[in-house]
Amino acid sequence: MKKKSDLLIKASEPDKVDSYLKKLKHPLKDVVEALRQIILGTEGEIGEEIKWNAPTFFYSGEMQPSDPKKYKRYIVVFNLYQKDCIRLVFPSGARINDTSGLLQGDYADGRRLALFHSLEEVRSQTPRLQQSLRKWLNLLDKN
Repeated sequence: MKKKSDLLIKASEPDKVDSYLKKLKHPLKDVVEALRQIILGTEGEIGEEIKWNAPTFFYSGEMQPSDPKKYKRYIVVFNLYQKDCIRLVFPSGARINDTSGLLQGDYADGRRLALFHSLEEVRSQTPRLQQSLRKWLNLLDKN
């Protein structure tokens, strides 16, 4: 049986994300804010922080210790470099059995992308996005 002391949790940092977003100058900032709310609202165990210079979302619940370079907790990261599109990078997206077409790309490192160009696209893709997030959470070795 696993001892409670052997399990690790990760604290969410919404204040840091709020501060980051207040300073963000991006033509699709409204899309970023909508996606953030959808991601956080999908499951209560999704936390957020600023990592890789962007809002990043992770599983905040209990997990066994692991190599931090494997990024086992990380669900999705914003890529804000394009001005006409918000890219959500799913670092382990290849593990998700996505038949909806939301997750795109076939990268050797296993990541997949979801692209959003407008609030209308966010609204129409919300069920697919939440389904992908839940599928990823179900793949985790949670305790």
